[in-house]
Amino acid sequence: MFTKVLIADDIDFNDVGAAKILKELEVAEVQYTKYCDDALLKIKKAAQDDAPYQLLISDLSFKSDHHVNILNSGQELIHAVKALFPEIKVIAFSIEDRAHKIKELFEDIGIDGYVLKGRQTMQDLKVAVQKAYRNESENISAELLPILQDKTTSEINQYDLVLLKKLSIGITQDAMEAIFKQEGITPNSKSSIEKHINKLKIYFKAKNVTHLVSIAKDLGVI
Repeated sequence: MFTKVLIADDIDFNDVGAAKILKELEVAEVQYTKYCDDALLKIKKAAQDDAPYQLLISDLSFKSDHHVNILNSGQELIHAVKALFPEIKVIAFSIEDRAHKIKELFEDIGIDGYVLKGRQTMQDLKVAVQKAYRNESENISAELLPILQDKTTSEINQYDLVLLKKLSIGITQDAMEAIFKQEGITPNSKSSIEKHINKLKIYFKAKNVTHLVSIAKDLGVI
């Protein structure tokens, strides 16, 4: 089992529950922080002292206060930690249940587990820690497992997401070409954009662009 764990969460109640679970798992050393910058600093210092953390458990949302921070979310913290210390296991611990957001954490950032805060939080956390230690895949709260298996969201790429987000804020299909060229997004020809929008309409069985955006929002893709 892990011997040194860091919990990053700004809610004391969550820390107490997580500490109880880690004690049951006989984790020797558990430390806490309420700020993402402080978490990264602790991780860097521990590595420098040759006493590294083996697991980071982090919330995704942190309320702002009088502290000035560089990292303002758990996602930013996790991304920084994985970039510098890919060997550290990371479990995200959040109320976030949107499919795309969770997939992004697994596929783009490389987290090792995801626990949905809810009625089964602490039991799910216990299982997640054990799975992360054993390097098991599909380490996610049971009620969210269908999200990883949902082909509707898993086959949507980053270009599609950008396109959907632009459409969702009212940018018309005709105006998209100029905006994509201005922002350096490719492909950016009118025909390519139309082709992708038509693909998305077919994929989501949408009648028109408005319907497409509505479906994407309902599915948590944007």
